[in-house]
Amino acid sequence: MFQLDPDLEAFRQDIRKTAERAFAAKAAYWDEKEEFPTENRDLLARLGYLGMVIPEAYGGSGAPVIQGTILLEEVARVCFNTALVAQIAINGPSRAIAIMASDAQKQRWLPGCVSGEHSFAIGISEPGAGSAMTDMVTSATPDGDHVLLHGQKAYCTGGHLATHVFVFARWGKTQGPKGIGALVVERGTPGFEVGHPEQKMGGRGMPEVELFFDRCRVPRANVIMEGDPNSTRSFKRLMSSFGPERVGNAAMCLGVAQAAYEAAKAYSQQREQFGRPICEFQGLQWKIADMAVQIHAARLMIYRAATHLVDGFPDPLEAAMAKLYANEMVQRVTNEALQVHGHAGFTRALPLERMVRDSRGFALGGGTTEILRNTIASMVYGRAFEQRRG
Repeated sequence: MFQLDPDLEAFRQDIRKTAERAFAAKAAYWDEKEEFPTENRDLLARLGYLGMVIPEAYGGSGAPVIQGTILLEEVARVCFNTALVAQIAINGPSRAIAIMASDAQKQRWLPGCVSGEHSFAIGISEPGAGSAMTDMVTSATPDGDHVLLHGQKAYCTGGHLATHVFVFARWGKTQGPKGIGALVVERGTPGFEVGHPEQKMGGRGMPEVELFFDRCRVPRANVIMEGDPNSTRSFKRLMSSFGPERVGNAAMCLGVAQAAYEAAKAYSQQREQFGRPICEFQGLQWKIADMAVQIHAARLMIYRAATHLVDGFPDPLEAAMAKLYANEMVQRVTNEALQVHGHAGFTRALPLERMVRDSRGFALGGGTTEILRNTIASMVYGRAFEQRRG
């Protein structure tokens, strides 16, 4: 087994106790009611977890990526929706701001992220630019002391609740990755409208919305990285800043899979058929063994990615590999865990069907498993493969 150092192991035990005590009881409630877990977010803020990776100079703890990874794993083990809240706070825009923003921007926004006063969302995907995100058409046009933002974003997680949105946009008449930069849009800015939350299969306590920008005037002081029409440099730098998001995504997969495995193992020891516990049947033993192996492999990959940093971010290849494996692993494990429970697992009386639903979205957000394979292949070959029609 991967051995954490004593301090990290103590942290794991602390966050596990906190999660089980504070989050487990209402995990089904947030899903059933499709309600945002506000009380859990407030508790995370009071405990300092929302700002744990933000530098101490701005009120955070300056914790390493691995510590945030452990927190997400343990919270997801008991409440997926609360883990999503933590994921966006820990590995979302605030991390990019902490690495790439100016000192003035960090002072403006990061202390509020720590306290919970500020809630950031991210706007990247568009109706016509999902996996092909460099097809985005949302434009940013300099206009004196402002930038005119025009376009639409889709599937923005928690965007209707955010006080700020970290928006990717295109500077100049460019195509592909050239000219793409990013800026922060504050809620209430004229020309910025938020759509209605969409109903989802899983993660139902954290809805997604569309964002609309109609010549929205954003102060130039809010530009994190201006797009260069002659270069892909800004886009590549921006994308590298979200490497921790992939590791966090994988960590949540790990937490959900761990919970499903534990439930299946316990049930197999309690449930009797043909006069003996079902764990005595080889077919069930193999299912539990396969779950244990896959979870162990995922944990090693995720922890490796979380501790092997390049310029402050997880190594891109290892982060992509960890996310890809974990995304598919959690679907296999939750599905087999439901199977072990038989029809009882198919009912809403047990959390298995919820775990199956929640885990399915991991393979879509932050890079689909298909796109991740393309990304990994490009890094393995050491060259980019053009996906667009010639």
